[in-house]
Parts: sequence; C-alpha cells; structure tokens
Amino acid sequence: MTAQRRKDRERAERHRLILETARGIAEADGWDAVTTRRLSEAIEYSQPVLYSHFTGRTAIVDGVALVGFGELAGALRAALAAAPRPDAALAAVAAAYLRFAGEHPATYRAMFSMDTGLTFADESSPEPLRAAFAAIRDALVGVTGAHDPETRTELAWAALHGLATLDAGHRLRPGHGERRLAALLGLLGADVPG
Repeated sequence: MTAQRRKDRERAERHRLILETARGIAEADGWDAVTTRRLSEAIEYSQPVLYSHFTGRTAIVDGVALVGFGELAGALRAALAAAPRPDAALAAVAAAYLRFAGEHPATYRAMFSMDTGLTFADESSPEPLRAAFAAIRDALVGVTGAHDPETRTELAWAALHGLATLDAGHRLRPGHGERRLAALLGLLGADVPG
C-alpha cells in the first residue's frame, strides 16, 4: 500500500469516527451536547483535526444526516424487498420509516429539522436523499399506479414525517400509532395489515 493510500484510508476512518461519535453524543445527550471540544475529547484528536474534516457544526450535522439518509434508504429498500406482495409494500415501507425515526431521533432531527446545507427535492440532491425518496415512491407506485408518482410520494413522505415528528414530540395520543398508520395507509389506498 502506498503512503498516500494509507493516508487516504486513515482520513476516511477519522471522518467516519467523527460522524459516528457526533451521532452517538446527539442520540445520548441531544445536539446541544455536540461541540467540537466534546468531539475532540471523545475521539482523541485535536479540534484543528476536526476542522480539517468539517468546516463547522453544520457540516457535521450534514454528514450525520447523509449517513442517516443512507441507512433510512437501506431500511426502506429492505422492507420493500421483504413485502409479500406489491400491495403490502407501502405498509412495510411506512412501518420501516416510522421505526427508523423512532429508533434514531437525533439522527432523524439532523435529517429533517436542523439547519443544513443539503439540497432537497432537486436533481443535485445527494444520492442518499434521492434513494430514500425513491424507495417510498417505488412502494407507492405499487399501490397508486404511475400517475404523478413524485407528488404522491411527497404527500406520503410529508404524512409519514408528520406522524414521526408529532409522535417524537409527544403531541399524539400514546398507544395509537398502529391505528394512525393503518388509517394513513387506507387513505393512500394501501393494503392495511390485519
């Protein structure tokens, strides 16, 4: 291995470690606890090393959001692939979406609620964002057909996001998540699990 390849590999590993550590701190203690001082102490690198990877906190949040979108897209694709029938795919994808949001609240917040430099809803959007959107679109097309799939996907995503956000903020009745999801799926024309 050449010296440059080793340096590139080490840099990529530091980059991953910074994001993983920031995400861990945020999930445990909230985003306010993610500071360059705390990150540098946790990963045992100086603050200038952090700044050699990320220009500031927004860039770190962007990085965590991109990782989150990649994981969300993977979870949605897995749910889509595991659905027993095309008409059950949307229910599986919607449940996977809400599960991801519930299991990774700080990451989900980085993805959707925090200031970000990411471009959404555009051809220049990063691949992980487009992949997550495509998984929802593909599940929805199996239910509603191909008529204006982008707009229908935006509406389905907005509804799922609303459920996830309101539930995380304790703004909805506890214990009614499955009923709300079934009602939403019915509105979207999906097969509602019995």
